[in-house]
Amino acid sequence: MTKITPQPGIMDIALYQGGQSHVAGVKHVIKLSSNENPFGPSPKAIEAVRDSAATLNCYPSTDHASLRDAIGTRHGLNPARIICGVGSDEVLQFVAQAYAGPGDEVIYTEHGFSMYPIIARMVGATPLMVAEKNRHVDVDNVLAAVTDQTRIVFVTNPGNPTSTMIPEAELVRLAEALPQTCLMVVDGAYAEFVADFDGGAALVDRFENVVMTRTFSKIYGLGGMRVGWGYAAQSIIDVLNRVRQPFNLSLTALVAAEAAIRDEDYLTFCHSENARLRVWLSEELAKVGVPSDASCTNFILVRFEDQAEAEACDDYLKTKGLIVRRVAGYNLLNALRITVGDEEACRRVVAAITAFKGGAT
Repeated sequence: MTKITPQPGIMDIALYQGGQSHVAGVKHVIKLSSNENPFGPSPKAIEAVRDSAATLNCYPSTDHASLRDAIGTRHGLNPARIICGVGSDEVLQFVAQAYAGPGDEVIYTEHGFSMYPIIARMVGATPLMVAEKNRHVDVDNVLAAVTDQTRIVFVTNPGNPTSTMIPEAELVRLAEALPQTCLMVVDGAYAEFVADFDGGAALVDRFENVVMTRTFSKIYGLGGMRVGWGYAAQSIIDVLNRVRQPFNLSLTALVAAEAAIRDEDYLTFCHSENARLRVWLSEELAKVGVPSDASCTNFILVRFEDQAEAEACDDYLKTKGLIVRRVAGYNLLNALRITVGDEEACRRVVAAITAFKGGAT
């Protein structure tokens, strides 16, 4: 009897763990573990979703032309060089499917998004983790790890779960030094939270082997719709579209994303509130001995004396109905990642951590 076995590397994949949503015995919780927009999606996106209900019997477009046009208009990009996916995760997967395989290496950094090694193993490639320096990507370490077998370098900017950024000059230095046989993927899921930042678009225009990815799951509040996109040279987009399923995005997801990206007033509101509350939250927690790096995202990464204290604080927060994210799996043993919620949520977090640090039980 023939035994059916998976492809090499598949069983080495550790299952991705999403942010916790429930606490046993606690009825009303505030979820601050998945970096969701606390203000929800644009009202215009909600209206578009409702209007789409009457046409759910119809297949969506296969080329996503209307959404790509809206993205191009918003960011000043050529729509023909944009590809849309089921979250930016799927676009990252397209890149690996098209450009890496058995015998190839995929580089990611120590505290980078945990999907990178998973995606590498999905296609039979070997993931290689490179050390960061004080929770920042170290370009020299990345370049030292590059070999003739390196096909993809994943760089999260701003970082998740670190919240830190790589200076543009360092990104340029990395792109200039990489061989033309290697793609550099700039994952900009949190780019909209940074003022006057193009997420890597200028790099794509300058270097043919750079790919930029973005998502609608964060500032646009459409995590439940799963829409992301990528921008690259036309030759790369042509390749990626050959591995993309024609109906990968639903009609409802497409209209929601288009309405969201066209609502610039709501985007401005979400950016402003996040920036204001992010600074307040980090400053207040620093006052009670819980520091964090300057954040460029919609979350902060707070640090404790050791892993035991971080886990004890997490347990205490749960008793107060506050769910944050442990990040020991990202080799950040003494830290917790806390989404910047609305003002009430931020005040509850500060009050709870203040009580915890004061020895409250």
